[in-house]
Amino acid sequence: MMISGAALLLRLLSAILTNNPARSQVRLVNGNDRCSGRVEIFNAGQWGTVCDDSWDLNDAEVVCRQVGCGSAQSAPGSAHSGQGSGSIWLDDVSCSGSESSLSQCQHPGFGSSNCDHSEDAAVVCSARPQVRLVGGDDQCSGRVEIYNAGQWGTVCDDSWGLRDAEVVCRQVGCGSAQAAPGSAHSGQGSGPIWLDDVSCSGSESFLSQCQHSGFGSQNCGHSEDAAVVCSASAQVRLVGGDDRCSGRVEIYNDGQWGTVCDDSWGLNDTEVVCRQLGCGTAIFARRNAHFGQGSGPIWLDEVSCSGNESSLSECQHSGIGSHNCGHHEDAAVVCSASAPISTGQARLVSGDDQCSGRVEIYNDGQWGTVCDDSWDLNNAEVVCRQVGCGSAQAAPGNAHSGQGSGSIWLDDVSCSGSESFLSECQHSGFGSHNCGHSEDAAVVCSAGAPVRLVGGDDQCSGRVEIYNDGQWGTVCDDSWDLNDAEVVCRQLDCGSALAAPGSAQSGQGSGRIWLDDVSCSGSESSLSECQHSGFGSHNCGHSEDAAVVCSGRKSLIFS
Repeated sequence: MMISGAALLLRLLSAILTNNPARSQVRLVNGNDRCSGRVEIFNAGQWGTVCDDSWDLNDAEVVCRQVGCGSAQSAPGSAHSGQGSGSIWLDDVSCSGSESSLSQCQHPGFGSSNCDHSEDAAVVCSARPQVRLVGGDDQCSGRVEIYNAGQWGTVCDDSWGLRDAEVVCRQVGCGSAQAAPGSAHSGQGSGPIWLDDVSCSGSESFLSQCQHSGFGSQNCGHSEDAAVVCSASAQVRLVGGDDRCSGRVEIYNDGQWGTVCDDSWGLNDTEVVCRQLGCGTAIFARRNAHFGQGSGPIWLDEVSCSGNESSLSECQHSGIGSHNCGHHEDAAVVCSASAPISTGQARLVSGDDQCSGRVEIYNDGQWGTVCDDSWDLNNAEVVCRQVGCGSAQAAPGNAHSGQGSGSIWLDDVSCSGSESFLSECQHSGFGSHNCGHSEDAAVVCSAGAPVRLVGGDDQCSGRVEIYNDGQWGTVCDDSWDLNDAEVVCRQLDCGSALAAPGSAQSGQGSGRIWLDDVSCSGSESSLSECQHSGFGSHNCGHSEDAAVVCSGRKSLIFS
């Protein structure tokens, strides 16, 4: 039997997504608590529902275990917990009950269904807590409500503190307590106020086990409703953008919101934030307070995510509150669920910074790469200007910044260099090419940092290497001094120069020696602006490779 190209593509996509753990997140929505509700699964950058065809306790068992809610009590269908919206991702699900995630169960494929949202599936799990959080940023933050005498009611904030919050967070399966705000921080509730003068040791299993005035005995109003923020909360928000899915990144810690420094900030970090906020996938990783400067603490610096983490706090970083930057370096993101992306938009991926990397262009609803046939500095010039990264320094090919995946949108690109967008240049047509991802084109732009330090104790010390003509090379130590080192340290945001060692003190490099007889005044913004003999002109060997030691300290990150 012949299979159409569209059907084959759908099967391939389904197989890829089904086997990708990052695409098999599950949540429960619109239930009485975090362990009951409509089943939703994350795929292709968005949450969608599950159809109730063949839905039974075996399927519900997998969901309950996956979300950490014990075993299945019931598996209602017919939109028992309300109708969802958007995609219906799964139908005819058939689990044995032993699978570790719903996506591992048999099903026809993501997006293949013959039902509507009136058949959305739900579950009720055994670990249903008698406490819930309402009005917060997510299911692990909000106003504390407790169930008693057949109805939900609030808790008064008299004596409310972190020990009380600790019990609540543990009871609802949301980790440890981060904050215990009062004064109706998450909005005023309604109905009864069940508890007042709560006093927990912090080790209790349930809030009702703590000392309190008795159910219904209180002397306060809903303006004093207690709330919590737990460690498993998103604790991330975007501020100053065009909508909730773009803006300056802020995280919640120690009772207050603070920003994230843009050192090392890239698309992998952005990917985690976008997924954490339910905003789809990463489009842009903005730096230099693109959406305005924040205020208050700077909570994170040197963030390094693989892209698969479930929250930004799980990524490698310098430690909460440890940083060497100011609010002019506040990091920001633009996610796919923000304003629509237009055809022809470009981005740089997998480079050393936001102004270098593999060139990707948006078309027909997805990002794709550009082939390096005829790729040159004129083409790179257009890309660098389009993404706001100055002028082109290099136009490497041969997947210099790693191979992309998916579509190859452009080939045989020929720009004059004056175009505003890469798509305006001459090319073979979107999707028309004769190459593979091993030929993905890249750029290095002037607004990036085409200088790096290698072989030192951290990212702010080591052998000086500069990027030119598609490759990294070293600098000779002839005339090398603290003025030269000062420029390098400032260029890399590593503070001031402490030492300017020569004689390959940080080890000998290999390949090209790009600069010799460097003479900086110390005020230049980049090493290439200093006087020198010319790129590639030198009379030395790698035994004379220059190095620097800067006052800043940035830990090396191993992946």
